[in-house]
Amino acid sequence: MRLSLLALPLALAATVALAHGPTPQKVSQSITVKTAPDAVWKVAGDFAGIGKWHPAIAKAEGSAGGKDGGTRTLTLKSGGTLTESLDEWKPEARSYSYRMSGEPDLKALPVSSYSATLTISPEGDGSKVEWMGRFYRGDTGNEPPDNLSDDAGREAMNRFFSEGLKGLKAAAEGGKATQ
Repeated sequence: MRLSLLALPLALAATVALAHGPTPQKVSQSITVKTAPDAVWKVAGDFAGIGKWHPAIAKAEGSAGGKDGGTRTLTLKSGGTLTESLDEWKPEARSYSYRMSGEPDLKALPVSSYSATLTISPEGDGSKVEWMGRFYRGDTGNEPPDNLSDDAGREAMNRFFSEGLKGLKAAAEGGKATQ
């Protein structure tokens, strides 16, 4: 009897621990570019100019330029739209941070919210570009479907960053830009 009285609170505690909801996820990608940091910044530093170098973007429109509070709306070639707002723009550090604004478009990215930072720094004779993002999965319930899970969010964000960095490298090194 005493053992079963102890087992009940332990079983309840285990159930509560499993029903915690989503946890923040993080992805980070980087690439080396054979171009000086200032030259890479000329390509990537325009917050609304991402459509010129990211191959997944069909159209990019922005307002307020590189000022904090600026916005951009990205229409993806695969469908869906991302609306983002600029939180911090630091041209002297060749870096900016932004976040999803408005309602999530789960067709565009299977995440419910995200924030990200793009930074360009010197590396050898060229540059290192780092793109780091934090996000929550598309379905914030306790048992999300596979297409809106943590894994799906990580896969989509990693693919978006990786494709973007490859496009930025090509554009900065004199390759063909996407538009």
